[in-house]
Amino acid sequence: MTFSGATTNLLSGRRLLVVEDDPFISVDLQDLLASAGAVVLGPVPTVRAALALLETDRPHAALLDLNLRGERSTPVAEALQAAAVPFVLVTGYSASQIDEPAFREATIVSKPVRASILMRALQRLLPTAS
Repeated sequence: MTFSGATTNLLSGRRLLVVEDDPFISVDLQDLLASAGAVVLGPVPTVRAALALLETDRPHAALLDLNLRGERSTPVAEALQAAAVPFVLVTGYSASQIDEPAFREATIVSKPVRASILMRALQRLLPTAS
């Protein structure tokens, strides 16, 4: 898949954290983001691993799965919000199934992920200048 110059320029050199527990989905997301020029942090499969990474690194944005090995990713969303890091919630859950305040304003991208939808969501979240 190829991306427009705007998408490639937007993600070029941007550090994007991928928090996803499904190995197939995480590889797909990693490949998609890397092909658009992003530097991928992770992917990390658990809340604990994501929080540990955030203690030492600050991404420009994150892709966050809601359910990580049976644990909701709410603490990760809260840590991202505290650090002013925007995130996209990439999930199979519908908006009506998500009631945590940390996700109230989140951009939701449904699984299975369509590259064009994810890229549009990231364009809305990330400023045009790094």
